Amino acid sequence: MRIDVITIFPAVVRAPLSGSLLGRAIGAGLLDVRVHDLRDWTLDPHRTIDDQAFGGGPGMVIKPEPIFAAVESLDPDRGRVLLLSPAGRRLDQALVRELSGEPHLTLLCGRYEGIDERVVEGLPAEEISIGDYVLSGGELAALVLIEAVTRLVPGVIGNEESHVRDSFDTPTSLDHPQYTRPREFRGMRVPDVLLSGHHGEIERWRRQAALEKTRRNRPDLVQRQPGTD
Repeated sequence: MRIDVITIFPAVVRAPLSGSLLGRAIGAGLLDVRVHDLRDWTLDPHRTIDDQAFGGGPGMVIKPEPIFAAVESLDPDRGRVLLLSPAGRRLDQALVRELSGEPHLTLLCGRYEGIDERVVEGLPAEEISIGDYVLSGGELAALVLIEAVTRLVPGVIGNEESHVRDSFDTPTSLDHPQYTRPREFRGMRVPDVLLSGHHGEIERWRRQAALEKTRRNRPDLVQRQPGTD
């Protein structure tokens, strides 16, 4: 999979790409991430990428010209163009799975008061949000998307079952609680069923524990289950 990231702060995006899962995926040739500085597509001596908003108001808006030039300079088959924006479609595991099947994604990182709306209309660009809150820019959101999508690229995670059991793989349930050694810590014991060796009982316990955890932490997910009020 190839991912192009267009940003005015390329160092913010590049730094996390060298370590952990993303670094291994890139090193193995499973992921190709190319980070581009939007200012490279400006034409004035000051490398201007923003201007005041028509109609007034605080803050600056990123201009359309450098973004169109940057995206159009990529391969003709640039894949889906995604604009990281708090006004976008919520990123969830279903969308992550959808995006992981794409051979090429282009990510646009917003800043300031946003990006000229003609970018969304004219490229076109799909607006994607990682949550109902506002960040200073789209760089961290782009990294969240890259991490989530990369985990599902075949070969990135050695044990494919690892992400099959993840929270949100089933849209209405979180993952079950996990335990490891020691068996007892500060008076808290690992549930006996996990030490029993009875795989059927363990699986039943995990399903029930996952449901209880979902009810406690995300009751909104439980309400989406068929047959629930």
